[in-house]
Amino acid sequence: METANILAWTLQFETDIPNDIADILIGDERPIAAYKTLRDTAIFTDKRMIIRDAQGMTGKKVEMYSLPYSSIDMWSTENAAGMFDVNAEVELWTKVGHIKINLGKKVDIRKFDRLIAEAVLK
Repeated sequence: METANILAWTLQFETDIPNDIADILIGDERPIAAYKTLRDTAIFTDKRMIIRDAQGMTGKKVEMYSLPYSSIDMWSTENAAGMFDVNAEVELWTKVGHIKINLGKKVDIRKFDRLIAEAVLK
């Protein structure tokens, strides 16, 4: 069975961890890094990746995606190749499907790769 892309995001730059994230963290879970898309935020904790997906015209409706690192089976990273290829790419193969994350030129692909590796391999 071929897995189709079910989710895709473009992370533009690293940002401060939102203050309201504490409301959804469990026990000793701690946030490590956060990245902005145009309207959304991806927060990486020591246990999972959380995507806050603002929807609608006003963005007041928010869908939350939570991906425990334990569900990631494999990942790949591809750096931007040059002037016309401005986004680096990260692909995650998980128990529920395939996730593609594009990284804007302000995101350090190697730092992002280490973030995933440290979370998945510990």
